[in-house]
Formats: sequence, C-alpha cells, structure tokens
Amino acid sequence: MSLLQAERARRNGGYNSHNSSTQQAQPILKPEALYGLAGKIVATVSPHSEADPVAILTNVLTAFGNVVNPIPYFRVEHSQHYLNLFTVQVGETTKGRKGLAWSTPRRMFRGIDSTWQTAGGLSSGEGLVYAVRDERREKKPIREKGRVVDYEYVLVDEGASDKRLLLIEEEFSQALKVMAREGPIIRQAWDSLTLSPLTKNNPLKATGSHISIIGHITRAELLRHLNDIEQSNGFGNRFCWFLVSRSKCIATPNGVPEDELIGLTEEVRQAVYFSRKVAEMRRDENAEKEWQSVYPALSEGKPGLVGAMISRGEAQVMRIACIYALMDQSQTIGIKHLEAALSLWEFSESSIKSIFGDSQGDPTVDRIIAGLKQGPMTETEIRDLFSRHNSADVDRALGFIFNNGIGKPEIEATGGRPRTVWNRIANRAATKETKATKGREG
Repeated sequence: MSLLQAERARRNGGYNSHNSSTQQAQPILKPEALYGLAGKIVATVSPHSEADPVAILTNVLTAFGNVVNPIPYFRVEHSQHYLNLFTVQVGETTKGRKGLAWSTPRRMFRGIDSTWQTAGGLSSGEGLVYAVRDERREKKPIREKGRVVDYEYVLVDEGASDKRLLLIEEEFSQALKVMAREGPIIRQAWDSLTLSPLTKNNPLKATGSHISIIGHITRAELLRHLNDIEQSNGFGNRFCWFLVSRSKCIATPNGVPEDELIGLTEEVRQAVYFSRKVAEMRRDENAEKEWQSVYPALSEGKPGLVGAMISRGEAQVMRIACIYALMDQSQTIGIKHLEAALSLWEFSESSIKSIFGDSQGDPTVDRIIAGLKQGPMTETEIRDLFSRHNSADVDRALGFIFNNGIGKPEIEATGGRPRTVWNRIANRAATKETKATKGREG
C-alpha cells in the first residue's frame, strides 16, 4: 500500500465529523499535492513520524518559500507576490503531533543555511518589525569650541543582517491575541516587503523583509479566538488553514535514517541555490490554459466567514505553485506545479469549511443560527437570546439570515395575536442536494 493509499484509508476509517452541525469529514489530500521533491520528502519522513503528512508537506513548502529570500515572485498587474506563506495546522486536540511535523524539515533547512532566522512567541507588531529592522542613522551636530559647525549621520543601530524570518507559533492562540491589535502589521508582512509600526514617532522600519508563519492551534481555540479578530482586522485570508491529526502511533520514534536524510537535504540545497537566481515567474502554456479554467471559481466571492477566509485563493494558489516549481528547479510554472497547488488549496478550503461550517463571522448572526439549529424559534425567543437588547442589531441579523437563505420566518395563528416563527432552512437545502447527488450517482 502506498503512502497516499494508507493515508486515505486512515482518513476514511471512521475519523468523522469535527462538528456535528456541519457533518464534514476530515479532508483528503489528493495525490497531486504530493508532487515532486516536496512529495518525496513527505514520503521519506512520514513512515518515521507520528505527524500528519499534510503538516509535514505544508512545513516544507512554507520553509522553502522563506529560505530562498524575497527574490522569486509572480506578478499580478503591477503588484509582486513573493513566496512567503502563512500556514496554520489545526488539530482537534493538543495531541495532534503538530510539532513533530517540523522536526525533520527544521534539521534539513538548518543544514542548508545556518544564518536563516526562525523564532516563536510573537509578542507585538513592533517586536516583529524589530527582528527584521533596517539599520538606523541619526543626524548629530559637529561642534567646535562649543559651536555647531556641521552635521553628520551616525549609525545608532546596525539593523538585522538577515531579513528572512520564519515564525513558528506553537501556541497560535496567543499569537491571535497579538493579532487582535496588530492586524495591520500582519497584513503588511504578507502583502509586501516593507513593515513599519503604526505608532507615531517610531523610527523602526523594515524594508526587504521576508516573513513566513507556521502556526499550531486546536480547533476549539481557533473558534474561540478568531471570529471577533477576523471581524475587526480581516487578516484570516492571508493564512492557509489545514486540519491535521496524529497519523500513527510510534512508541520509539528514531526519525529518518541519516543516509536518507543527507541525500534528501542535498536535493533541497540544490533547489534553494537554483531559486535564488530566479526573479519573475510565469505559467507555461498548459498551466495558463488550466489557470483560465479554474480562475473564475477561485476568484468568486462567497458569503460568510468561510467566504472571507478563502477570498485570497488565487494568490495563495500561485504562491504555492511557484514553490512547487522552484523545488523542481524550474523558473516556469508547469501544469503539474499548478495542479499540486490547486490540490493543496482544495484541502485547505475543505478544512476551512469543516472548521467554520456555516459560521458567518458575525456574532449576532451566528448566535441566532446556533439557536435555530436546535429547532424553530419565535422572534420573541430570538430577541430573548440578547435579553431584549440590541434590537436594531437583531433586525439586521435576521435580515441577513433571510436574504442569504439560511432561515425564513412564518406567521402562525395563535387564536390571538399571530406570532412570527423562524425556521432554519440550510439543512433542508443540504438534504435536497445530497438526495439529488445520490440520484445522479445511482
């Protein structure tokens, strides 16, 4: 049985719903995502590790995209997208062996470039800028006999010698708290090479910075912390989110044999050296045809929190495709590289849908939907959820629920004053779609 077949069997073997309300199964990684050198690393490491192959794969891609420097890029109109990825591994519990998935990739990449920075414990946006800061000079007066005769610029801070930084956030729930107030800096780090705190009179600045993130969090922590932050800062779509779980039980894990690891590390080294000579990357003819085909679906807006979280799918896919190509020592993105990236993004999108279900990212809307999942509710009962406060906000939320086909009101006669009863209709639609699908398959 191949690694992929074993992985599919494991995932389909009863590892069921993460969320009883959404009934979404654990996503399955398509074989196309295990293409090339990245797939070879996963196939080599996985038999010796309890980590999820998806976690190993995303760690390798994220680390590679950071270690190569902010040199390779692809262009969208006049914007340059570099290959820094923000990835988060989401487990059902803290026992998902997420940390183990970084053990071997860390050793490999450290062996390739000892000056490369990795750090954890994001404490503030200012701290992030400081880690990759520019040198700073200050204008100082030159005095002779007590008089200022001229001025000179004096070096007061040598700055960071290496602008690459991979953040390993093993307690990503803590990082989310920082991002609640530092969202703009996180967006800057994904969007561009220039970082600067938003506080007045702060001389810190970082140009040419190259920040990537690997985060670990449980599903419960993510659901608890993300909604309000995403509402205020809107940075969730800069991240790729991946559901992961412990793949197997190994009582005495010894890791990849040294002779295998040396050869694999050398292959990665050659790909890194090649990549540092590459600037702009483009799709070849076949990849371009495929891109034209998938782009409408990738770029189509979708409602709710899920829609917000996947709204940068086009850019995420292309960043990942570029990394697959460079690991193949190719400056051109071919069809295999694009298919690999699309397959991994499909896994991320499925993970997001499974994690967040029909959450809309609006606390009032989500609270009403949670109530409707338990059964029909009168409008009075809905308003009682909020202790009869925020009447205008409840009206707005009910309008959203009706307009988006999530629920609908019905007027019921009571023998006296009629009452309005709200019913959730999302499940009915899902059941109808499932029956239709089964009918086509039959």
